Amino acid sequence: MKILISNDDGFQAPGIVALHAALQDLAEVEVVAPEHNNSAKSNALTLNAPLYVNTAPNGFRYINGTPADCMHIALTGLLGYRPDLVVSGINNGANMGDDTIYSGTVGAAMEGFLFGVPAIAFSQVDKGWGHLEDAAQKVREIVGEMIAQQLVGATPWLLNVNIPNRPLAELKPVRLCRLGRRHAAERVITQDSPRGETMYWIGNAGLAKDDAEGTDFHATAQGHVAMTPLKVDLTDHDNLGYWVETAARLGGGLAPQADHDPDAGIVRAPA
Repeated sequence: MKILISNDDGFQAPGIVALHAALQDLAEVEVVAPEHNNSAKSNALTLNAPLYVNTAPNGFRYINGTPADCMHIALTGLLGYRPDLVVSGINNGANMGDDTIYSGTVGAAMEGFLFGVPAIAFSQVDKGWGHLEDAAQKVREIVGEMIAQQLVGATPWLLNVNIPNRPLAELKPVRLCRLGRRHAAERVITQDSPRGETMYWIGNAGLAKDDAEGTDFHATAQGHVAMTPLKVDLTDHDNLGYWVETAARLGGGLAPQADHDPDAGIVRAPA
């Protein structure tokens, strides 16, 4: 069994060190991670600059790029073999709801999934690494059980897991969840630079908007480890029929009659 580890907090982050220590006797484990913090880099690949691979004294390899860069390089030549599992994390803070779109932790796992390797992204709910060793032990339990149940095989899957910052004995069982939703991000932060120019900082993530029972927000608030299966297909399958009609109209073709809003100038989706 071979496990490839990465993250988005950088190869020196406490989370990846704890993750490696927890998994190293379950399988042959290698780390290929970013040199620096790459939070919110999602699936970004570096195409306009060279990338370099270096090896730290502890054997971790690190790259001056994004989490997806690390997985891409590892899986297209650096390793020389195909891992059985990709594990990303442990992230310093939650990746729930809309966070998964931006998350570099999820981005690293997704890159493994895109190459046909089963992959899991692990995050702690609160920042600050509180009860990190307990979270790492929970990761070990989950991965160990998956290996024992032969869930790590040729069929790829992608999971997002968030672990509350609690002692191991206080963590409630894994609960399968859907992603919740957040409110829009807070207002951008502006500052004056020493040269009198305006600097802009992205505002904090919005508070939970949909944290109803069944969501990852609700599960972790109750002390459960939240597990959400993810997919890459962004197609709006539920509304394909509506868009077939609309596309025909936009293209000058004929389509079945639909409600039309003359003020907006667009076709409204059927109720």
